[in-house]
Amino acid sequence: MKIVTLCLIQEDSKILLGLKKRGFGEGRWNGFGGKVEEGESIEEATIRETQEECGVHVADLIKVGIVDFLFQDGSKQMQVHFFRPGSYIGEPTETEEMKPQWFDVDEIPFSQMWPDDIYWFPLFLEGKKFKGRFLFDRPSGSDHTSVILEHALEEVSEL
Repeated sequence: MKIVTLCLIQEDSKILLGLKKRGFGEGRWNGFGGKVEEGESIEEATIRETQEECGVHVADLIKVGIVDFLFQDGSKQMQVHFFRPGSYIGEPTETEEMKPQWFDVDEIPFSQMWPDDIYWFPLFLEGKKFKGRFLFDRPSGSDHTSVILEHALEEVSEL
């Protein structure tokens, strides 16, 4: 299973999301993150990926979630480690991969995000920790939006 990261920057009632411009998840709003490279920790990957995707340096990471994402066709299996930074430096800047934008937490564009986000995002916004598993039919593409076939999500006290 591939280990990946996701970092969500929240400032008061605003959340920073990025519109994915290429690759897996293209056309969707998401947090910042990606693959853990050989020899780096999950936290180091989170810091690097966030810097690469939106130009912001995050620090004092707090792990808030671990979710397994599986696809029925077997094409992808990912374990995503979710983080909230305790602090960050820099102004969000558009890159080749992502176009960052602040959203009010009451105006999160769930219809343009992964279908699972509507389930775990409220827990994130409430400052809770969570674990879960989502099984999709197949990855989204220009002709298909992934459909959740099964899911399990629970609030936990520790990760």
